[in-house]
Amino acid sequence: MDKALWYLLTATRGGENRVRIIRVLSEQPLNANRLADELDVGYKTIRHHLDVLESHNVVEAGGDKYGQLYFLTDQFEHSRDTFEEIAKHLD
Repeated sequence: MDKALWYLLTATRGGENRVRIIRVLSEQPLNANRLADELDVGYKTIRHHLDVLESHNVVEAGGDKYGQLYFLTDQFEHSRDTFEEIAKHLD
């Protein structure tokens, strides 16, 4: 997970938005529409980032397809220190 986080947040475009998404989801689970509103980012952009984060086991969806809530995974939580170190460099 540590390598995946470095890759997702620093080596690809969109790392800053992914950090922002993770920060918001750290506070509470939200659906894609609420994330888009909260971060003032387009819905399609949020969906793209959620798909990328989900494919790397950073977030997982729960609930019905419409209005699914996104949660941070336990696997991510075990690497939270790495995330905080990366995010510190991006701030």
